[in-house]
Amino acid sequence: MAEKMSKNFPVSGKVRRHGLIPRFVHWTAAFSIFSLFFSGFGQMPLYKRYMLTEVPGMAWSGNYEITLNMHYAGAILLMFIVFFHLTYHIARREFDILPKQGDLGESWLIIKAMFTGGQEPPSEKYLAEQRLAYAFIAVNVIALIVTGIIKVVKNIPGVEMSESLIYLSTLLHTLTSMLLLIGIIAHLLAFAIPANRNLLPGMFSGLIDAEYARHRHSKWWSQMNG
Repeated sequence: MAEKMSKNFPVSGKVRRHGLIPRFVHWTAAFSIFSLFFSGFGQMPLYKRYMLTEVPGMAWSGNYEITLNMHYAGAILLMFIVFFHLTYHIARREFDILPKQGDLGESWLIIKAMFTGGQEPPSEKYLAEQRLAYAFIAVNVIALIVTGIIKVVKNIPGVEMSESLIYLSTLLHTLTSMLLLIGIIAHLLAFAIPANRNLLPGMFSGLIDAEYARHRHSKWWSQMNG
């Protein structure tokens, strides 16, 4: 028990929610996805049309070759971090972020309590809606990677693909990009809700308020102190 407590409670009044590796994965994924969005929109092209290229230091954003290489680099980084993330958690048998039966109903109860001031159901380390949000983003990221690979392979000399496959992969790549963007915006807007703000420091320092964890994540708290 003493060893567990010293690991999870490194600072008085704080509890460790995320270690260094999960935070590294989170911010690397965030950086790679941002670079993909920025370079992807740059290839449409939007930045010349809306005069972003006129902003000092941003003339490069209208260069198709630069944004294309940036897109490829972001894609490689995203594929690496997804592989690393899956390998790390599978090896450690950590699956607490995956959706569980009843998450939809529990999410409704939590969201309802947030806006009505009612009592939330007891939660584990991740709230039910966080697990669902993770699944939504993960599915779109995987689809984005698969369709992106198809779009690259079709340009390799000697490779032939059906027009229907090319059309479908392009359509799905665009659709999943928009869905991912919506998911990320919703993820960020969730911190506008006061009840969620105490989770934000955990993505920087790894630590959150212990009393908050005890109150809102009582199942997780019991596991740590059990």
